[in-house]
Amino acid sequence: MRDGIELFKHAESLGYQGGWAYQRHFDHYLSSPLPFFSAVGQYTSHITLGTAVLPTRYQEPVLLAEAAATTDLLVGERLNLAISSGGNQFDAVFGVGPTGLTGRQEGQRRLAIFLSAIQGHALHMVTEQILPGPPVGTELRVTPYSPGLRSRIWYGSGHVASAVLAAQQGLRLITGTILHDNTGETFSAYQARLIDEYRKVYKDAHGLDAPPVAVAASVLPGTTPELRAKYAAYDKERRTLGPAASRPKGALDPGGAPATPAGFLVSPVFHGTPEHVTEAILTDEGLQAADELVLFLPPAFGLAENRQLLTDFAKTVAPNLGWEPTYPGEKETPR
Repeated sequence: MRDGIELFKHAESLGYQGGWAYQRHFDHYLSSPLPFFSAVGQYTSHITLGTAVLPTRYQEPVLLAEAAATTDLLVGERLNLAISSGGNQFDAVFGVGPTGLTGRQEGQRRLAIFLSAIQGHALHMVTEQILPGPPVGTELRVTPYSPGLRSRIWYGSGHVASAVLAAQQGLRLITGTILHDNTGETFSAYQARLIDEYRKVYKDAHGLDAPPVAVAASVLPGTTPELRAKYAAYDKERRTLGPAASRPKGALDPGGAPATPAGFLVSPVFHGTPEHVTEAILTDEGLQAADELVLFLPPAFGLAENRQLLTDFAKTVAPNLGWEPTYPGEKETPR
């Protein structure tokens, strides 16, 4: 976790506008991003801090609203909270509540409560309490209240249907390195269509252009022959093992599950010389459809390797994409 803080500090020093950390329960990753970001926020002043993503089916929505607003205010309203309904890996551990809904339905039910709570809408006392407390009918509101947080709620979408729902709900959109819909399209083609559908539905539902869309991708510019060989090996591992590739030491064994489940698509790894990587990004229809690029760092990489990767990308590739760094105190530029 201290290495993570150092990496966010390094990214900010290079002018990166945002950084993200994804949540993995019961594993050798980050299980609770919000307290981590509360710490990161004390060492940084500009870079936005994003969760990618929190599965709502495993979240108590009112507690999440309290924690998210607290974190957002502590870090100077820099929190980007990305959520999703989540997969079913731990339903037997967390449960999906007493409603009898499917996991995804329960995730959407909890999401609705969370969105209402962070907007300051009233929650009502509906039963008498044994201990002294507010009477039945009392309007309760989540505290603290962070007025801008609702506009920084993202949905981590893996298929067109969830992107459409996110657009209808007025949520921002981020897509990751795994999509799932058995359409026969390439990853890049499906990603581009997903983004296009999101923008169309958002415009129809709200009468406004959709907010910027972010996509995550493994982008590994090799500035030396040794780095190019390392990144090529990661690409081969990713294509061979899929989501099970590049696990940190001590990570859970994925067991006998297939490397890439049927119907799932894994994004390409963009590696090679900086010139080759730049050209690949500029010709990929999925990345070109997006507004913001999030660098997916190989999970097994350590602090030194990640610092090198962020530095090389910022110096050799990003300027050729029209990006300019933004530093603390400066007005933010387009990403």
